[in-house]
Amino acid sequence: MKALLIIDMQKISFTPETPRFDAEEVVKRINSLSDQFRKKEYPVVFIQHDGSKDGFCKPNTEEWEILDSLNIDENDIIVNKTANDSFYRSKLNNILKDKDVEELVITGCATDFCVDATLKSAVICNKRI
Repeated sequence: MKALLIIDMQKISFTPETPRFDAEEVVKRINSLSDQFRKKEYPVVFIQHDGSKDGFCKPNTEEWEILDSLNIDENDIIVNKTANDSFYRSKLNNILKDKDVEELVITGCATDFCVDATLKSAVICNKRI
């Protein structure tokens, strides 16, 4: 079983102060990829960062919300995280185990931070399964 992880595609990361290269096309590609996963009945998991020490990205604020332009299906899974590593003190690993996921496709914002940390942790978590 495969799963798609979509990390930190939240409004706080897509502002005039934090422009992202080719953001509109990136969102289109993520929507296309997530549609392909749903058609095969593979899990689509949105990972949403909760808060920071500086008070940014607090849950249930506009900046915390996932981008409106991303397609979210009622069967998609949303996982909250509080660190760069999406596995750290979150329910992600248990969800993936419960769904017998053996392969991940990982995308999202800040590939040099949260995507990178999650990818490295996924390798470690897989060794524990």
